[in-house]
Amino acid sequence: MSYETLAVEKGAHGVVTLTLNRPEKRNALSAAMIGDLTRFAAELNEETGVRAVVLRGAGEVFCAGGDLGWMKAQVEADRATRMDEARKLAGMLKALNELQTPLIGAIHGAAMGGGAGLVSVCDVAVATSDARFGFTETRLGLIPATIGPYVIARLGEGRALRVFMSGRVFGSEEAASLGLVARVVEPSSLDQAIREEVAPYLAAAPGAVARAKALARRLGSAIDETAIEVSIAALADCWETEEARAGISAFLEKRSPPWAIASA
Repeated sequence: MSYETLAVEKGAHGVVTLTLNRPEKRNALSAAMIGDLTRFAAELNEETGVRAVVLRGAGEVFCAGGDLGWMKAQVEADRATRMDEARKLAGMLKALNELQTPLIGAIHGAAMGGGAGLVSVCDVAVATSDARFGFTETRLGLIPATIGPYVIARLGEGRALRVFMSGRVFGSEEAASLGLVARVVEPSSLDQAIREEVAPYLAAAPGAVARAKALARRLGSAIDETAIEVSIAALADCWETEEARAGISAFLEKRSPPWAIASA
């Protein structure tokens, strides 16, 4: 497996480490990374002998959200192009969510926007005590649309509403109370915690694990094509609003959007 934006390492006992590898861009989700993650999921499902996948981020943060260049392209795009790009992002999330192998997230630094969406498709995530999270799209006049089905499935509607709309940044302990992450550890203990999460799968039958995961997905919150298409259309609608235009312009120009109150 060779990718432009990812580093993939096959370790002992069938444990694969998947690293978002754009540290200079804070591992922001670009079109290339979205494509690489989609291809990784498809190729991994064809592999034999893989017992678990550990998802990490290179550098100081796990994933800062959407890539600046990708966002600039959306500003200039027409509705059909925006929907096509949103559909690619939705397809990537769906592919990771339905990965046959357990997906374990090792979260450090920050997971914002789409990065928090990636946490939501992990079967279990462990975060460092200093990590920060946020569904920050509403600060830009946008909404957490394509990640929405997975966030709601992970948190439940009631808990999701505490953070889904406000755009506020919250810490690891709150992420754990919401159910976004399973454990919070000190930064120096993250690798050991991940080994502890992986260990049970090395004693379980891989085929049974895959079938159990598929059953849990089927019995849990349904994320079907209708829900995905609703999220894509909602994002496309939002991009066409005056709020989105003002918010993205302010973000690109590094100034406050017109609705931001200084005291906040």
